[in-house]
Order: sequence, then structure tokens, then C-alpha cells
Amino acid sequence: MSDGFDNWTVQLRKGILEFCVLSSIAADEESYGYELVKKLVNAPGLDASEGSIYPLLSRMRKQGLIQSRLEESDAGPARKYYRLTATGKARSLAMKSYYGSLTAAVQSLSNPQK
Repeated sequence: MSDGFDNWTVQLRKGILEFCVLSSIAADEESYGYELVKKLVNAPGLDASEGSIYPLLSRMRKQGLIQSRLEESDAGPARKYYRLTATGKARSLAMKSYYGSLTAAVQSLSNPQK
């Protein structure tokens, strides 16, 4: 496809990645960082990479959307676990609602009733 299309898809994925991260962290549970990254990297069509997810997790922690804790491991390096904060839960719900409305609007425009 054209460079314009490629740029559009990159921007669309970047814009939705934060929503995907928040959605991937269970509301009342912790998520191990590496498992979270694997889930996002392996999501078809998302084309996420470790290099984009870890900085996003750091930024989201600084924004108060998630909190993290380090747990020592006997089987290797320490593991970082992430949990949604109350602010993160609220943001995730707002994003889910907005995303639902947005996709419904796009679908109605791309598949008009005859």
C-alpha cells in the first residue's frame, strides 16, 4: 500500500495501544510484565513490540494509571508485576465505552442500511 496508508495504520495502532494495555491488565489482579508484553506482542494485527510496550508501561505508571511492584525470584531475575489503580480502572472503562461508540459509528458509516 501507499506510504499514507502505512502511516495511518501506525498512528491508529499507537493510539489504541494504551487501551489494549489497560484492557490486558485484569481489573482486580496483577499481571506479570513479561506475560503482559507477550500477550500484546502476539495479538494479531496490533504489531506491538517490547520496545513500545515497556516505555508505555513506565509512562502509565507515572500518570498514576497503573502501579508496579518488584518481586524477587529464586528461578531468575526479579519479576515486575502491574496492577490497575482506581484511576486506571476508570480510564479503562471510559476508553472501553468510547471505543464501543466509535466502532459502532465506523460500522454504521461503512455498512449503511439499504
